[in-house]
Amino acid sequence: MKDSCVDKNKRIVKNTILLYVRMGIMIIISLFTARVILNALGVEDYGIYNVIGGLVSMFSIISGSLSAATSRFITVGLGKGNPIELRKTFSATVSIHILLALILVILLETIGVWFLNNHMNIPIERMSASNWVFQCSIGTFVLSILCIPYNASIIAHEKMSVFAFMAIFDAIFKLFITIILYYYGGDKLILLAVLWLFPALITLLIYWSYCKRKFEECHYIWDFEKVRYEKIFSFAGWNFIGASSAILRDQGVNILLNIFCGPVVNAARGVTTQINSVVTQFANNFTMALNPQIMKSFAKGDLDYTFKLVFQGARFSCYLLLLISIPALITTKDFLILWLNLVPEHTVIFVRLVLIYTIIEAMSFTMVTLMLATGKIRNYQLIVGGCQMLNFPVAYLALRLGMHPFVTYLISIVIALMCLVMRLIMLHKMVKLPVVIFLKSVTMNILGVGVLSFIFSYLVYTNMTPGLIRFVCCVIFSLLVTGIIIYYIGCTPSERKFMLIQVRNRLKHENKQVN
Repeated sequence: MKDSCVDKNKRIVKNTILLYVRMGIMIIISLFTARVILNALGVEDYGIYNVIGGLVSMFSIISGSLSAATSRFITVGLGKGNPIELRKTFSATVSIHILLALILVILLETIGVWFLNNHMNIPIERMSASNWVFQCSIGTFVLSILCIPYNASIIAHEKMSVFAFMAIFDAIFKLFITIILYYYGGDKLILLAVLWLFPALITLLIYWSYCKRKFEECHYIWDFEKVRYEKIFSFAGWNFIGASSAILRDQGVNILLNIFCGPVVNAARGVTTQINSVVTQFANNFTMALNPQIMKSFAKGDLDYTFKLVFQGARFSCYLLLLISIPALITTKDFLILWLNLVPEHTVIFVRLVLIYTIIEAMSFTMVTLMLATGKIRNYQLIVGGCQMLNFPVAYLALRLGMHPFVTYLISIVIALMCLVMRLIMLHKMVKLPVVIFLKSVTMNILGVGVLSFIFSYLVYTNMTPGLIRFVCCVIFSLLVTGIIIYYIGCTPSERKFMLIQVRNRLKHENKQVN
């Protein structure tokens, strides 16, 4: 068992490194493309593009619930080691997603088109371009739905090198699109929407080809077993509540901001979403490498190892977020001016609040994976999902009363804290998750590391003369001091020992290659 755990840990480390190589490249490309797109489109068109994409994403309520079900059933099936059942499960998920894509196209071409043209706050002279964006967004959305079963198979097999390669390919492709957009003399909003279809199509074709060649279960067979489809739909049905709450919190509130405040605020939220996507992915790369192990170990009944992964995943996800969030919180305005040049109103406060929200949510990433692994999600989705749904009506009430747009993020933070408590209580009742140990080893550690890192970094920032030198020095100092505090205060002795061993092994490997 000991050797087995060591092998699992090595696989997690290897996969995490691959994902962070991908992440580094993607951060550079995404920051550059966001700047170029914002300056090429202008604040108003950028806001229009963001909110229309959000309108289409509203319909991912259905696909989001099925995506979680697909990932869960394929990963657990792989852990149980029955190839025939796994192939039937994969084929069932493909059939379901094809049907889902057809249903969503019908809904978007009817309800979606009606809402866009009758209720969205868009200047009349940009309605034609907005409809182009909407149609192209539908195409991109449908292609992403068809990718879900293949993407889930790659992650379940822990082939993170493929996942990393495809993400880098997608980012580079979009970089070329951005360069074309910059030099184009026509309607740039329409061109961006049309060109965005191509990376989605190529990604689907590559995923399909790779999975078919590498994984035996990814050869489609028609096998309609009513019980199998009922299990998937039952899981997805309850997960629909959680997917709905997430979509209403993100895209639903985005549409509310459009209706009450206009596309300029959507531009600020679009920039904030871009930053939040990069920051969240920074933590998700780590948990993505852990998630298959959590599900497989739970399927085998190894609860001790499962809890260990859940706790470590929660801590290190937040540590990774703190590494980039602390300097971002302190130097938000400086960073946005250097990055974008053209900074939409409200962006600074939006970014700071969303970083706090994301750190709170990161504590729950691995807990959600454990909850999905149990398969018993009805009560969880009713309680936690129902609580998350409060984001939309409370935000509507706040905006209706004339409150500032940043209040919508404060509402999200309060509700995220409530949901964290609910998850702990429910997992304790379901699988005896030790709540006290979680609070001591996860919550208190994260709080201690975060507060100390912020205080030291803020003192450096406030005692330097404003300018580029202060920004660079603060970022470097913050990264160093946060890393040191994480290593000496946030990590256990065994974790520090494991890190040193990995570094030594990596250095030995590099020396052998040089010699």
